[in-house]
Formats: sequence, C-alpha cells, structure tokens
Amino acid sequence: MTSSQRPEGVATSESAVEAVVKVRRRGLGPIFFVALAVAVVLSGTLAYDAIRNRNSPQGLQSLRVTGIPAAVPTSTANLMGLSPVPHSRAANFTLQDQHGKTMSLSSLQGKTVVLEFMDPHCVDICPIVSQEFVDAYHDLGTHSSGVVFAAVNVNPFFTSVADVSKFSKEHGLSTIPSWHFFTGSLKELRAVWRAYGIVVEAPNPKADIIHTSVVYFIGANGSKRYVAVPMADHNAKHKAYLPPDQLATWGTGIALVAQSMSQ
Repeated sequence: MTSSQRPEGVATSESAVEAVVKVRRRGLGPIFFVALAVAVVLSGTLAYDAIRNRNSPQGLQSLRVTGIPAAVPTSTANLMGLSPVPHSRAANFTLQDQHGKTMSLSSLQGKTVVLEFMDPHCVDICPIVSQEFVDAYHDLGTHSSGVVFAAVNVNPFFTSVADVSKFSKEHGLSTIPSWHFFTGSLKELRAVWRAYGIVVEAPNPKADIIHTSVVYFIGANGSKRYVAVPMADHNAKHKAYLPPDQLATWGTGIALVAQSMSQ
C-alpha cells in the first residue's frame, strides 16, 4: 500500500496492513493477533494498547482512546477498535446499489453514513459485519431515519447488481430501509478502493478475496469522523464467528456512534 492509498486522517503503515492481510490469508483465528496487526492503523500509543488488550477485562476497563463519543462505553470502543480521525471530506463516488439505482455518496449528505467494504461472495467476516449492521439498525430505533448503512463491493469477479442484491437478501441487509450495497465496473471500484485505502487481493474467482475491513463513520456534512476495525474469530474448521455477546456489543456500539453523530 502506498501513502496515497491510505485512509485520510488515519495514521497507518504498510507493514500493519500487510500483517492483517497475511493473518487472514493463513486463516489464523485468535482475535488478539488480528487486533495487534491492525493496531498501528488506528493511530497512537493509547489506541494501540487499548486494542492489544481488548480481550483483557482490565485493559478494556482502564484504557480509552481520546475523542470517541461519550455515550460509547470504553469496553465497547476498544472492542471495536474505534478511533476518531481528523475531519476531512469523504471521497465522493457514484455507483449502483443493489436495486440498480445509480447514486453518489454526496447525495447522502444530511444523514450519517456507516460505510464498509464487503465481498458479496464472502463467508468470513462480511456476514458478521452484516449482522452487526442489522443489529445496529434495530438498536437505533426511532433514530434510524437519520442513518444510512452502506458498503462498497470489493470482489473484482462478481460486480453485478444481482451479486450485491443476492448478498443483501441472504444476510438480512435488505431489511434495513437505508441499506445500499454499491457496485460498478472494476475501474470504478478500484478508484473507490484507492480513495479509502482498501487493499484487495483476488487471485481468481474461486479463491478467498482478501481485503481490508474497516468501518467509516461519515457525518451529515460529508466528513469522515471515526473508523472502526471489524473482528472475527475462527473455530477449528476455520469458520468465522463472534461470540453472541461481542456480536451484540458491536451492533450497539455502531448504533451509539451513529446516534451521537446525528444529534
């Protein structure tokens, strides 16, 4: 990853992102190692220590990254690897959503946008993030009208509207009224990946798509405000999962961050 590919406002390093890619490629499961690999991406010594210790009750209770919303508990923020970023405009793009509707990111200004990058053929972390988005939507309750949930396709081999539509239905994302799973030509998608610092490794259509997984929280004025790093553990058969309590905490955390930005 070159410096021009890094997310604006996020202190990152080539070695940190490469570590994440290597961990996921080898199928290693423990959350600790994934968290440790991404720690540098989120910036700062405090953020590093908080994420490194997010499986430790003492670490979760004692460390808090400066600048996160007051409504978000420290343990939740650290579980999410939540970090504020300097306010800078989110790169605009124009793509098609799962309904075939052409939309621009800028057209969503006036609402908080929770943006991820997903593979419509993913069986690893993307279904987990999908459940977290659905949970967050329900946790928002009446505040959900001010929040848009969105993702950009990272699979270069499956870029059709039908691909993102099928994934949206299979994982319950279609139940979110404000959900948009964006896709487009490979040229268009690559431009968005570069703008948001997303690394994609896609050897062939049958191989696992290895990609950077990050959640951007974008304010109603179109500026990036926070980032979070999705997480997953793996069982003995290398199937991704999160314990129910952590899955629920992620949903609640996303909702709390989004709600704080909508007030």
